[in-house]
Amino acid sequence: MLQQTLQHLSHLVSFDTRNPPRAIGTGGIFDYLRAHLPGFHVDVRDHGAGAVSMLAVRGTPTRLFNVHLDTVPDSPHWSADPLALRVTEERAIGLGACDIKGAAAGLLVAAARTDGDAAFLFSSDEEANDARCIAAFLAGAHGFRQAIVAEPTRCRAVLAHRGLASVLLRFRGEAGHASGANALQASALHRAMRWGAEALEFVGTQADAQFGGLQGLRFNIGRVEGGIKANVIAPSAEVRFNMRPLPSHDLAALHETFRACADADAIAEYTETFRGPPLPAGGPQDAASRRDQAEALATGLGLPLGDAVDFWTESSLFSQAGLTTFVFGPGDIAQAHAADEWVALEQLHTYTDHVTRILQG
Repeated sequence: MLQQTLQHLSHLVSFDTRNPPRAIGTGGIFDYLRAHLPGFHVDVRDHGAGAVSMLAVRGTPTRLFNVHLDTVPDSPHWSADPLALRVTEERAIGLGACDIKGAAAGLLVAAARTDGDAAFLFSSDEEANDARCIAAFLAGAHGFRQAIVAEPTRCRAVLAHRGLASVLLRFRGEAGHASGANALQASALHRAMRWGAEALEFVGTQADAQFGGLQGLRFNIGRVEGGIKANVIAPSAEVRFNMRPLPSHDLAALHETFRACADADAIAEYTETFRGPPLPAGGPQDAASRRDQAEALATGLGLPLGDAVDFWTESSLFSQAGLTTFVFGPGDIAQAHAADEWVALEQLHTYTDHVTRILQG
């Protein structure tokens, strides 16, 4: 079984699905998947900008397996061709082998070894923070009640992770000579810096917040731009930040708090540029009960449970749509996105074995 998984993984890694440049089409890797899923009804859709989805269904399943096929770009630090799988005694090395083409290979093997109900949704835009594939799928009358989303979790069912929100924040100021007494208050950059100090102080007050093994509010000011030169009062400034709330956090309330860290007349724009709900989704009131439902599903399927994780996954989109959802896949997130990315052979075998058993019912 492992050799079959590795054969598929070798082919899947050889397809260039780096994102960016988001140049993924409806052929290539999708033709390969279609050819190795005989007996499945296959629907391939192009959602634009390199976002292609493929739904493969056999029978009348109510549980869906989801895997994304796009990868991050490779770096100059790879020691060999990233699109050529290398197999050692313990590892399979290749771009996407860990995140998360190893799971796609396992699904193909499990499908070939079973003949019952099965449903696989392959997507190609997860690495772009532009979830067109999943959004389009969930907008239709799909009929699924459960989703198992593949990401590197060391073959443990992960029931909870943080949400993700990115924000563009623009400050206004009054241009003038820096010698003026009004420079301290009129500078857009000074306003941005005061906002940052207030925001960081608030984040510190959240250090004891907890949910399912996660603690605190993750927050990062990633970019600050503005001003003209040292002797000119900055007429404008731009800040980009993101936060990763717990499932028990109220995201709308967090946005209001961060907005209020500056005077209203100092802010020219506050725009959320990306939102990924936490897992489980549904807000603070529903988070605990949804987690319990996902735990019951995972244990009922005989899967070991893992700790909650800090990284975001598209599983939360399925949860937000009302599906009982958890994350489960081969590999360790520590190897994802790294040069010479790898997945342990033992993890590939374990994942394929679990999925085969699940599909056998």
